[in-house]
Amino acid sequence: MGTGEVQSEPRQRTADELVAEFDQERPARKLSPAVSGAVSAVCAALSAFVLYAVFFPVAKGGQYYLTLFLAATLPLIFLTHRGTVRVPALLTPWRRSGGTAGEQAGRDDPGWFDWVLAACALAVCVYPLLGFDGFIERRQVPTAEDVVVGLAMIVVVLEACRRTTGWVLPAFCAAFLSYAYYGGLLPYHWSLAHGGFDVDAIAAHFFMGTDGVYGVPLNVAATYIVLFTILGAVLDLSGAGKFFIDLSFAAFRGSRSAPGRTVTAAGFLLGTVSGSGTATAVSLGSVAWPVLRRAGYSKEQGGGVLAAAGIGAILSPPTLGAAAFIIAEYLKESYLTVLLYALVPTLLYYLGILLAVEIDARKHQGRPVVDDGSASALRLLGRFGYHFLSLFMIVGFMAVGLPPFKAVVYATGLQFLLSFLDPRHRMTPRRLYAALAEGSRSVLPVVATCAAAGIIVAVVTQTGLGLNLASVIVDAAGVFGDNATVELVLTVLFAAVAVSVLGLAVPVTASFIISAVIIAPALLSLGVTAPEAYMFIFYYAVLSEVSPPTALAAAAAAAITGGNPMRTMVATWKYSLPAFLVPFAFVLTDNGSQLLGTGTLTGLLWTTAISAVAVAALAAATGARLLGPAHPVERALCAVAALCLLYLEPAAITAGLVALALAVGVHVVRRRQHAPKVHTTGEAHRAEPVTEGHLPS
Repeated sequence: MGTGEVQSEPRQRTADELVAEFDQERPARKLSPAVSGAVSAVCAALSAFVLYAVFFPVAKGGQYYLTLFLAATLPLIFLTHRGTVRVPALLTPWRRSGGTAGEQAGRDDPGWFDWVLAACALAVCVYPLLGFDGFIERRQVPTAEDVVVGLAMIVVVLEACRRTTGWVLPAFCAAFLSYAYYGGLLPYHWSLAHGGFDVDAIAAHFFMGTDGVYGVPLNVAATYIVLFTILGAVLDLSGAGKFFIDLSFAAFRGSRSAPGRTVTAAGFLLGTVSGSGTATAVSLGSVAWPVLRRAGYSKEQGGGVLAAAGIGAILSPPTLGAAAFIIAEYLKESYLTVLLYALVPTLLYYLGILLAVEIDARKHQGRPVVDDGSASALRLLGRFGYHFLSLFMIVGFMAVGLPPFKAVVYATGLQFLLSFLDPRHRMTPRRLYAALAEGSRSVLPVVATCAAAGIIVAVVTQTGLGLNLASVIVDAAGVFGDNATVELVLTVLFAAVAVSVLGLAVPVTASFIISAVIIAPALLSLGVTAPEAYMFIFYYAVLSEVSPPTALAAAAAAAITGGNPMRTMVATWKYSLPAFLVPFAFVLTDNGSQLLGTGTLTGLLWTTAISAVAVAALAAATGARLLGPAHPVERALCAVAALCLLYLEPAAITAGLVALALAVGVHVVRRRQHAPKVHTTGEAHRAEPVTEGHLPS
């Protein structure tokens, strides 16, 4: 073949590459074996130390432990995550250790500048350890060296955050730091004015105290999140991820809605392993998209199902997302309590997806999954069902009073032992080492995010900015009237928009932390309880991953299916719509708060039942189908019914049920009027063929 006659097709990106591109918390380098091996050794040692510290806490307390943890993780971020600012080539003759050969092999090793930054990060983290007791005693009157190192720590943390999440979160941090410094120069009659902090106070407060870098967010990452990432790595390497996908495919084969059900169930199960909505959508898509395509799903519909299933994984017990641990810390409640808060909203979310899947299967004449002869669901459960035990035991251990960090360690140990039941995935020393290394390596982006977000939290709490902004939000809602209900509704709408917009630019964890300290006080001032306010913010922070115009999970799914990204985002929004509306239900009314399990059992049951009817009405409105194709009037009535029912007050519920009954009644009458004619030949009856758009139910 002559040169120039054949053009190579674009290379198909791998799942890891797609995750690196679309997941805000997981862009990483592809390191050479030598550098990767060194990083893995440090990460494995850190995981071992974290597990050891659960049972044998460090003697000098929590801040000493956090200092050790940050000293181990912060330098690694500069080695594993790429900086987008290029150092001039003349200054970097040995910019990459791999050189040209490394580039040709697809490697992206750190250059000398990255090593310098890693060394600086290690130095500023180790500095407090050289004389820790004196360091703590000096926090009120820091020395010049303390101030210099503290400022260097802030710069290093912001750069690490920039490398893992982009420019937006560091820019937020810089703006808040400027406010801390210049706020004292604002006119005293401004609501945002405060006493102001000088450079010494800023450095000391954010570096030497238990706020700032070493605040609640980093504490949660170092004591909870890292343990769950270790569990996820053990689950993955012991074959749990493969089992969850195989089980989902085996359970739903044979019906035309089976592909959608399969993806939904697999996304829920796989999310317990990955812990990321985008990563779950990508990992699942590489396996499930061919099945969805054969079943008749368009590229955009398939991407929508993948993204909605993936994001649902971090809304769901027993793991939830990283922000759930911070909720437990802020509320001073057990993690098990937060899991119970999320139970009913999760059921309603998946009910909405499943109903949408059923409607799409009928509307688009979906084809059933072909039985490929693989094992049945019962056989898979009998052989590999033990993979569920570790997840169930997390809840079981917490139910008997164990703290969550010990519960997850015991569950990890149980999964390690159970792995020996499968010769192909038993946790040999090599696999155990890989799991320990991957567990800590996965938490690196979260560490950078939490350390940076701690700076914002400290500014908000120390300057009183949270309460001041809360009053601004409430006052803005009050402009439209003095009615308390209207004020609450508008405040909640403003809060939802604010969290969603913030989440478009920063990761879920950072979005939640910032919103919790700025927006939650506005909700609390109007009588919303703390669990309701924090759970509302949590859901909207997570849902930012499927919110246009960015919708990272949907964009990643579109990259898998080859669909149009914007149409995929719209499809995802349709599938996940119940998750956008249900949070309003438990914030706006006292009855709605029972969806979080904070009331009586009777209240929980009836509010759940009414909300389920609302979700069904919403699915009919968005899917344009009841018993058959729905007319726009019927869809509008269903939409009104859904909104009324989710308000969960007697008058609104009555209006919602009337609207829904009217929609169904109009639909039945119209359906009978347009029923296909029946031809009779003797005793045989044959209906006219049903054309597309009038599919039988």
